[in-house]
Parts: sequence; structure tokens; C-alpha cells
Amino acid sequence: MLVLTRKKGESIQIGEGVEVKIVSIQGEQVKIGIEAPDHLEIYRKEIWEKILQENQEALGKKQDLVDLLKKQK
Repeated sequence: MLVLTRKKGESIQIGEGVEVKIVSIQGEQVKIGIEAPDHLEIYRKEIWEKILQENQEALGKKQDLVDLLKKQK
């Protein structure tokens, strides 16, 4: 993991297309802005983990349906 120190108004460049900028700092909260190409999806980590979990659950349900159909043959 790369750990950097940044001040308000400073940024981090990731590759050619992603810039992460420190917008404001208030107490223990840091607001960041992210500029990235439209084709990149950006999520808060807890939302991303929820999406992954729901996808895994959907795959399990799909497999259950496939198994049920095989049994009916």
C-alpha cells in the first residue's frame, strides 16, 4: 500500500486518467474529488462489497435453477 500525505487542494494522479483531489478537511473527515474517464465505475468500498455479495448470491440462485431443471429431465 502506498501512503501519501496531501494537503487541501493537492491531488494524486493515478495513471493517465484518474486524479484524486483533496477538496476539504474538517476534523476527522476528508472530502475527496475524483476525476476519471466516464467508462470507469467509482464506488465507495462498502457499496462495492455489497454489489459483489449480491452478484455472488445471484450466481448461487442461478445455479440452483440449473440444478432444478436438470432434475426435472
